[in-house]
Amino acid sequence: MKPLAALVLPAIRWDADRGFAPALPAAEAALSLGVGGFIVFGGERSAVRRLTHELAAAAPHALFFAADFERGAGQQVRGLTSLPPAQAVAALGGDAVAEAAAITAREARDVGVNWALAPVVDLDAEPANPIVQTRSFGSDPEQVAGAAARWVAACQDEGVLACAKHFPGHGRTTADSHAELPVVAASREVLEGDLLPYRRAVEAGVWSVMTAHVAYPALDPSGVAATFSRPILDGVLRRDLGFDGLVVTDALIMEGALAGGGGGGGSGGREAAGAVRALRAGCDLLLYPQEVEGVVAALERAAGNGELPQDTVDEALARRAAALGRAAAPSALGDAVLAEDRTRASAMALSAVRRLRGARGRPPETVELILVDDDAGAPYPVPPRSAVAEALAARGVRLAPGGERVVLLFCDVKSWKGRATLSPESRRSLAAALARPATTLLFGHPRLAAGVPGTGALLCAWSGDALMQHAAAEALLAG
Repeated sequence: MKPLAALVLPAIRWDADRGFAPALPAAEAALSLGVGGFIVFGGERSAVRRLTHELAAAAPHALFFAADFERGAGQQVRGLTSLPPAQAVAALGGDAVAEAAAITAREARDVGVNWALAPVVDLDAEPANPIVQTRSFGSDPEQVAGAAARWVAACQDEGVLACAKHFPGHGRTTADSHAELPVVAASREVLEGDLLPYRRAVEAGVWSVMTAHVAYPALDPSGVAATFSRPILDGVLRRDLGFDGLVVTDALIMEGALAGGGGGGGSGGREAAGAVRALRAGCDLLLYPQEVEGVVAALERAAGNGELPQDTVDEALARRAAALGRAAAPSALGDAVLAEDRTRASAMALSAVRRLRGARGRPPETVELILVDDDAGAPYPVPPRSAVAEALAARGVRLAPGGERVVLLFCDVKSWKGRATLSPESRRSLAAALARPATTLLFGHPRLAAGVPGTGALLCAWSGDALMQHAAAEALLAG
């Protein structure tokens, strides 16, 4: 077993046909190296619970089980509760933010996840930003800072580590760090507003912060990504903000990391070189490398030849141990608690639906649904587009051509798009759909309403998951 492997967290993904079985050999190999945990993507409730239990039992030390639970545990785990996007919840007030965080954390513990990679505390500051948008609590630094503090405190009160991301702020980028290395040219004075939510999260006792694979010349003139920048991580985060918890990289497979990590020999060589640079810069944990064995070997070599100082390694391992010591043990939830969580999530979702334009009058008796899907063509499955129809039919609405026309416009934030606006094809489809009178249900950011032609009623339901589709249908019937 290699001690530095404890600072590495590879991914384990659910396969729609075979479950976690295809990922288990790699997970077992990673455990034999001594990795410090896993980031879990997807899965059914019972399968995720079994996975975390079995991996924890087989590990030589305590493990992190992390997951992207920005929209609740149901975002990843089938059978748990989905929540509206962060910006929709924040619009309902601080109590709703705290409730969302508590639901997320207790359901995380139900399946053995002890680290929620949330909340996103970046500002929704740039309309052209292709990756933050509704994931943010909003555009106002004070409002986002207040929501961040409420979310962090409520999550960690349930015994699950929270993670403020993506430091020092991804909200001003016009590019997506999944695809390239973005550069934020804003001044230090402007960036102080972006840093405010992180200050408040630190004051609230957040146990971890995730770095951005983004360059900030005003904070580090070298132009390296924050993940590899000692002036940003040690200078701004540790010294200026006083943070002494865990610093974790964003996923090392992202192009923003590969482009800024140095090294050669393909993505594996760049991953390994980037992992060493990230630890030297002040990161404590390395998230989602693909070449796990190569990364661990590179860390061991760097520690052996002095490139990676021993005190840096010792501090990272100590922070890892301290954070794990704060995480509560798994705790299964009863059906009644889960049912109440779903009821509260549905109420939040319905309250979050916003009328942006027009009035409809009395509820429709017959509806013709017209789909405009800007999210089509994704390299991974998107939520089924049938939930609106199912919800309307369950309420006795007849679905048939010639009924009241309702356009379903799906335009959620997706990492593969590289854009914040509708594609030209989607704009053409939308214009054709709205050439005749119709009500539009917008499943995306409210500012996209500016691109919806006509004067018909327009409701914003924020995102295209089943929860928000059902809420949109209820709002439609409310008139």
